[in-house]
Amino acid sequence: MIKLAIIEDNAFLLKAIIEKLAFYEGILIKFKALNGIDLLEKLEKNSNIDILLMDIEMPKMNGIEATFQVKNKFPHIKIIMLTVFDNDENIFNAIKAGADGYLLKEISPQDLNKAILETLNGGAVMTPSIALKTLRLFREPSTVLTLQNQEDYKLTTREIEVLEQLSKGLKYDTIAHNLILSSGTIRKHVENIYNKLKVHNKLEAIQKAKENKLI
Repeated sequence: MIKLAIIEDNAFLLKAIIEKLAFYEGILIKFKALNGIDLLEKLEKNSNIDILLMDIEMPKMNGIEATFQVKNKFPHIKIIMLTVFDNDENIFNAIKAGADGYLLKEISPQDLNKAILETLNGGAVMTPSIALKTLRLFREPSTVLTLQNQEDYKLTTREIEVLEQLSKGLKYDTIAHNLILSSGTIRKHVENIYNKLKVHNKLEAIQKAKENKLI
């Protein structure tokens, strides 16, 4: 029996994953977690888990940071990133954090089951489009360097998105509308960006971001 845990904060997507796994009797879902912190707390109580299906964008602690923490504390546990995000930054950082595979949530039940089995047998599973992106990442050193610069400043994916919007001269209300967030949340993101980049205004932030190929 394969002992598995799902880390997913979206109830609808969590249900969809559970339904896909229900086709196969050899998988036991030991627990579900809403974010990285929730996961680590549950693993401290019981780390008898074979594999994790890990979302990326989650509150409190995202899937990439959770992957890094799990691999350091519980190296025997395999981790497959199961996400809707296929951007280069997430792929690069997930692999660097120690992920054993990277799949998109549109995967079929049959392919998901096959991926779980392959991972437990030592394989590295990836959705074909992700595999192509990964090959391109490692064929183009400049792309990896850009992603490492982003990581050096520890800007989140959302902060990069806000920076890109700011660089277009958009106002907070417009950015909030575009990213489906509140204006207050955008202001908080901008404050965090200023602190991380060690700048004092929007122009300085945009200039430094461009110099370091963050946008």
